[in-house]
Amino acid sequence: MGIIAWIIFGLIVGLVARWLVPGEAPGGIIADIVVGILGALIGGWIYGFFGHTGITGFNLPSIVCALIGAIVLLWLLRAIRGRPAT
Repeated sequence: MGIIAWIIFGLIVGLVARWLVPGEAPGGIIADIVVGILGALIGGWIYGFFGHTGITGFNLPSIVCALIGAIVLLWLLRAIRGRPAT
């Protein structure tokens, strides 16, 4: 995939992951794109670890793979960052 396709792919996956994982998500649209792209890399690694193919293009199985990676990334980021003091 080209760089523009990865950015669009990352935006879609990042927005969906942000919608599915509850909690505060500062950073705006750029952070959503980064989370989506990094989620695709993490999801591809997780799928490869279990013997499956990861991201193969702009299709539904690749979106699911990237979405799983983005959700894992968001959970990890929120676990590391912890709850803000009130």
